Amino acid sequence: MDTKPAVLSVGRLYCDLIFTDLPRFPSLGTEVFTDGFGTHAGGGAFITAAHLSALGHPSSLAAMLPSSPYSDLMRSELEASNVDLSLSASLPETAGPQITVAMSDGSDRAFLTRRAGPAIPPLSANDIRRRNIRHLHVGELASLAAQPDVVDLAKSLGITLSVDCRWDDALDRAALEPLQGKVDLFLPNEVEWSRMQDLGMADGFATLTVIKRGAKGASALSPSGTVDVPTRPAEVLDSTGAGDAFNAGFLTRWLLGDDLTRCLNAGNARGALSLQRRGGFSAFAYDTSDVGVAGE
Repeated sequence: MDTKPAVLSVGRLYCDLIFTDLPRFPSLGTEVFTDGFGTHAGGGAFITAAHLSALGHPSSLAAMLPSSPYSDLMRSELEASNVDLSLSASLPETAGPQITVAMSDGSDRAFLTRRAGPAIPPLSANDIRRRNIRHLHVGELASLAAQPDVVDLAKSLGITLSVDCRWDDALDRAALEPLQGKVDLFLPNEVEWSRMQDLGMADGFATLTVIKRGAKGASALSPSGTVDVPTRPAEVLDSTGAGDAFNAGFLTRWLLGDDLTRCLNAGNARGALSLQRRGGFSAFAYDTSDVGVAGE
């Protein structure tokens, strides 16, 4: 049986208000109605951490927990995820809500988000050593750009570092240049990768780049070449967090030293599983059979 390394995920934690089964996306001056709705714990760092926990990793999260009443809406899901929250802290009530409104029509999605306060609480080398963390995953590039000391912390401890991209209009070349060449694994989707290319930051940003291509599968770009792996068709209820689920599936094999084809297959499988549930990770919807299907 594989011994899976402990992973720390860092990044913003949102209260996700998710609307699904939209007949169309709203346009200015119009209103759209749907019965599909759920409130879930969100943010790429938490979603990846929860999937890693389900896949058998000791999984920790360093995030700023939203203030009440939003934290109350997520409490049961956070507890059921079995993610260690001891490195997380709470935003003050004065910070206001940290929330995302997500809309999905089954083929695409759109998000409206409000950030509040710092991205992550302070972390020390001892925090990581005490938990025997072997890998650090950052849920969004903006969090890393805002707090680049996380990179130095990972490097000083000799642990690997992965970063999801996530769309952010405010990110520019000046914000990204200090991170160039310091990331072991970069995990953008096609749109985000195109933006990195437009900024002239694609070449050499990370040692390994994995591009998530949705229904077309995924590609890994490494110094030794490119590996493309298709995915199987999946019924789509909600695509929120599917890329974060992919991250966990990929990481669980990559951290064990598997070849890139098997890593990509594991990522595709975990992402497809997520598509069939509302929310990036609904702890009550998963059972042990999912772990074997998507993670092995």
